[in-house]
Amino acid sequence: QKDFVNGQWRCWFDYGLGALGDWGAHIMDTAHEFLNLGLPTEINMLRADGHNPFFYPLSTTLLFKFPSRGNMPAMDITWYDGINNIPPVPAGYGVSELDPNIPPPSNGKIQPAKLNPGKIIYSKELTFKGGSHGSTLSIIPEDKAKDMANKLPVVPVSPSNHYANYLKACMGLEKTRSPFAIAGPLSQVFTLGVMAQKLNTKLLFDRNTKQITNNKLANQLLVGAPPRKGWEQYYKV
Repeated sequence: QKDFVNGQWRCWFDYGLGALGDWGAHIMDTAHEFLNLGLPTEINMLRADGHNPFFYPLSTTLLFKFPSRGNMPAMDITWYDGINNIPPVPAGYGVSELDPNIPPPSNGKIQPAKLNPGKIIYSKELTFKGGSHGSTLSIIPEDKAKDMANKLPVVPVSPSNHYANYLKACMGLEKTRSPFAIAGPLSQVFTLGVMAQKLNTKLLFDRNTKQITNNKLANQLLVGAPPRKGWEQYYKV
């Protein structure tokens, strides 16, 4: 059925995590890992065009709120996806190039968009932009980047691509650069986000108890349906 194949399956609440689950791992991973964000305390639905009980909104804007962590201040992440839903870009942003590392879809080529998949990170002093799929961040505007060029740390070159890294990690030759310790909590962030999309509501989350505190139905969805008899062992983490 055309509405379930070639990537369409992920658009349905019953089968996938929508654009957030698809692209989020390739865009939000940088900030989430290196700023030790963990889980959010609040998820706000700012936009949900065409919301319905069956498939994800045609356009979504989500606001994730993360608390302070040690000497790091609280941080917000605003997620934009969908039709004609483009975030504001800062002066000096320049060209939005299509990342060559993005794998093509099963039904053809990736089509360049008005603003290609990527991220803008605002710090107290600097603004960064980046694409997806592990692309290198750059400082904007360009004159600021030139001023900072000799002050940036040198990042070691990865000894292998992610395919080889996986195989070498299985052989004990390298440590995996995307372990479950990183991917697991990041996936939990997306799960909370798509739950807010499904219910089209604000969610408050207790990071300590791992419970949603303001919506009983959302908390039930968080637990999920009980596994089929005989499969219980595979649902234990």
